[in-house]
Amino acid sequence: MTVNHDLETDRIRALIFDVDGTLSDSDDRMVETLYERLLFLRSVFPGERLLRFSRWFIHFAEGPGNWFLEMADRLNLDHLIAAFFDRRANAKVHLPHHYPLILGVMPMLETLIGRYPVAIVTARNEVTTREFLRINALEGYFPIVISSQTCKKTKPFPEPLLHAAEQMNVPIENCLMIGDTVTDVRAALAAGAQSLSVLCGFGQEKELRRSGTHAILDSTAQLADFLAEAHLKIRQD
Repeated sequence: MTVNHDLETDRIRALIFDVDGTLSDSDDRMVETLYERLLFLRSVFPGERLLRFSRWFIHFAEGPGNWFLEMADRLNLDHLIAAFFDRRANAKVHLPHHYPLILGVMPMLETLIGRYPVAIVTARNEVTTREFLRINALEGYFPIVISSQTCKKTKPFPEPLLHAAEQMNVPIENCLMIGDTVTDVRAALAAGAQSLSVLCGFGQEKELRRSGTHAILDSTAQLADFLAEAHLKIRQD
């Protein structure tokens, strides 16, 4: 499915990617983890109901979680949260299956790298973001990585996107933010960038439409084909 509200593809000169739910198949991994921990409830949720409940709970918790992080940013307490997650990340042994790529993301990146400057803007901490890139051999693809503590504030505030645009030497209005949540859309619109949302992560189509995103794709893997088709149409017109 492709929903294109008013995305101006001829303006796009650079791409900014979220990580969780956009490049990394984080939501499915979180659903699987929660499901495994709730197996003792199989008598209450028989058959596929427990898995459906696990998925519902993960998607339900995403909104309050983002609100909590935004409030921490507003109150200048985010550095304490980041320090906690950094210590936790450094103490853990990271395994590749903790950081799965969304199917089709690698060939998409191979097609687009070289055509556009790219950057990552994520609410993840620095440690786990770098680990995700290292495990999936993406370090060379993303020379610019903006994590939760790179700027004073993180998404949905505009600062990290503006910083990424400055690092790429591209005006923010010529950047496209690719993400899976309303937080990504809010950050893009606040910064003056365009927004493209994907349904392979935490966000739901209805809420993403309401948030004002400029286009919606089923998966990040479709991005290269979507942009190629849009540019072909522009040339034909």
